[in-house]
Amino acid sequence: MHSHSHEENSSKRIGWAFFLNVGFTIIEFIGGVLTNSTAIMADAVHDLGDSLSIGLAWVLAKLGKKPASSSFSYGYKRLSLLGSLINGIVLIAGSSWVLFQSIPRLFNPEMPVTEGMLALSIFGIAVNGFAAFKLSKGKTLNEKVLNLHLLEDVLGWVAVFIVSIVLMFVEWPILDPILAIGFTLFILVNVIKNVGSTLKLFLQGVPDQDLAGKIEDKLKNVSEFQHFHHLHLWSLDGESHVLTVHIKLKANLSLEDQRNLKRRLSEELAEFDLSHTTVEFELEGERCRDEVKTKNS
Repeated sequence: MHSHSHEENSSKRIGWAFFLNVGFTIIEFIGGVLTNSTAIMADAVHDLGDSLSIGLAWVLAKLGKKPASSSFSYGYKRLSLLGSLINGIVLIAGSSWVLFQSIPRLFNPEMPVTEGMLALSIFGIAVNGFAAFKLSKGKTLNEKVLNLHLLEDVLGWVAVFIVSIVLMFVEWPILDPILAIGFTLFILVNVIKNVGSTLKLFLQGVPDQDLAGKIEDKLKNVSEFQHFHHLHLWSLDGESHVLTVHIKLKANLSLEDQRNLKRRLSEELAEFDLSHTTVEFELEGERCRDEVKTKNS
């Protein structure tokens, strides 16, 4: 029940961000034409890309709630990882485009219509700030990457706000591209880190080294275990983790003792809130099935 509620809240947060972003993007395009501001038009194009990314993430998050099937036995949670990866790539492309537009303006700055910039910047900070606040409550990678989209927009509008105020008093149009480049580079560094984390999960890397260490410590402290191997910890979507492990027993326990040991082990691992756990016991004198396959291949 808690997991279902968490997924519903995640979908609602992404939905809020999508509709706010789409609505404001339309206003941005109109405002860019009315103020004859290339900076605002550039940000409108960027926000259009954000809207497409958020919409895609929303659809994938909903599809990810579908139950497991014979074709997808673990379910569809990894679709949210796909959304996170696509959003990260779009944000990298969008940031690169902003840099491509801003750097030439360092050498040929133009004075914008400052009054229109100021009005739109206040509205932009309010709308994107509210959307970012909604998504900041999320814990999924999808929401974290989307929050970076919106954070970039908030910083962008803060830059526009500062520049519009300053340009009302002094004619320094070069401030516009300098601030745009600064906040874009900041977001670019952070989103590259998130894309790296997403790719690691796609490649079934260990999602959390500390968690893996704690699980190993738990297994080492079970007196009936001789040793364990083939321990694999990976994640479906950054939150739902999967654990598989082979455990060599010190003695050939009866079926009843094995059941009790499994029950005890289940209680020991409960604190880690694993989504899927597969534990295989190997009795005294029994060879590991996977090691036999490796030697024969």
